[in-house]
Amino acid sequence: MPIGETISAIATAAGEGGIGIVRLSGTGAIRTASRMFRAASGKSLEEAGKRGFFYGNIVREDGRTVDEAICLVMRSPHSYTKEDVVELQCHGGMMPLRETLALTYRHGARPAERGEFTKRAFLNGRLDLVEAQAVMNIVKARTEAALEMAAGHLAGHLSSRIQSMRGDLLALIAHLEALIDFPEEGVEDVVMEDVRERIKKVQEAISAMIGTAHTGRILSDGLETAIVGKPNVGKSSLLNALLREERAIVTDIPGTTRDSIEEYVNIGGVPLRIIDTAGIRATDDAVERIGVEKARTYVENAALILALFDGSLPLEAEDEDILCLLEGKEAFLLVTKSDLPRRLDLEGLRERFPGRLVLEITTKEETGLAPLRDALVRHVYGGSDTKVSENFIDDLRTKDILEKVEACLLEALHSLESGMGVDFISIDLRVAWEKLGEITGDTINDDIMNEIFSRFCVGK
Repeated sequence: MPIGETISAIATAAGEGGIGIVRLSGTGAIRTASRMFRAASGKSLEEAGKRGFFYGNIVREDGRTVDEAICLVMRSPHSYTKEDVVELQCHGGMMPLRETLALTYRHGARPAERGEFTKRAFLNGRLDLVEAQAVMNIVKARTEAALEMAAGHLAGHLSSRIQSMRGDLLALIAHLEALIDFPEEGVEDVVMEDVRERIKKVQEAISAMIGTAHTGRILSDGLETAIVGKPNVGKSSLLNALLREERAIVTDIPGTTRDSIEEYVNIGGVPLRIIDTAGIRATDDAVERIGVEKARTYVENAALILALFDGSLPLEAEDEDILCLLEGKEAFLLVTKSDLPRRLDLEGLRERFPGRLVLEITTKEETGLAPLRDALVRHVYGGSDTKVSENFIDDLRTKDILEKVEACLLEALHSLESGMGVDFISIDLRVAWEKLGEITGDTINDDIMNEIFSRFCVGK
């Protein structure tokens, strides 16, 4: 992928809208745009300084107008990619956008790959890898907390912490290697104690960052939450109550929900990918039986289960079957229909499952829903401060790297405590320093970089 090549793509979402944008980047971006855009003022795009905008028309080779448009010109390095960038802003319909994009190809540009604009911003030093990944997380943010976390990463808060720790490790490496170079000086115990304290400080900071991964992943991707229970226990009513809309059909007829319904819901800033499943029971209905099997699969794969039990009835065989499915799973036990006389042994349920949340609710009067929402937020954040989400890590790759870094630091501390040579400690610290560089992209290979940017949408 030669960096100088001119690339183009539609940068706005598909569908109808007030404005649609076709973006070009590369050494020939202005030249390509000049061949298809006619400014109403008669000025050439080449006359733009660092930045400029022009009103005019996008025209075909035979002079026919495609659409009227605004043309924004941003010269290198004063652009997102630090290359020459042109944005053609026309009306947001598919036909004008497709024809405009086709014209860019005919006049010298090539189709941009997924994430190639941001990839160029990274390669040209405009963003580091953490900031580049934050761009996509801003696009897909579903809650204010997710947006705050991604915006903090884009602003460089997480990168600054990583670079600070790399700086601390590099200073330690330099100090230890100086001791290796001058062995005749000897190594005093007070010096090694200082080294130990400095390594421990970085290790504890790494450990704290790893501890945010659970919450960060959920804020970024959503918490997959399955609502399960026997038929007519109130699963669809709970989904509607959490969504605050009539999304699922609710009747008194058991087995109304035969397939799963998936929706995203914002609970206190936490995005839940919530799934209303078919009622779990034995059935001769072939369609309903498929829904029941899917419900069991969702129970197996969900990160959290909201298991519902009818409080107006004692536990039945179907309820016991569901309780067996919850073994080893994160689950809240919700006793529904608390507005009716209770026949379910609530205290007995709590004694059987100590440590699990057991909560009475009624969706009709919204009793218990506020405590449920609070419990969901506590489950996601744990002991983390909800106001520092910009420092959370939000992807498995970063968590995996940090765990390897911590392992190296713990090995260095073990070597130090065991009285091993300074060179062994230095080797572990250097590996940790290099690993941290993989997070920001300072030390990363092309295959990993290409895999990361392939997750982006075209045009970003």
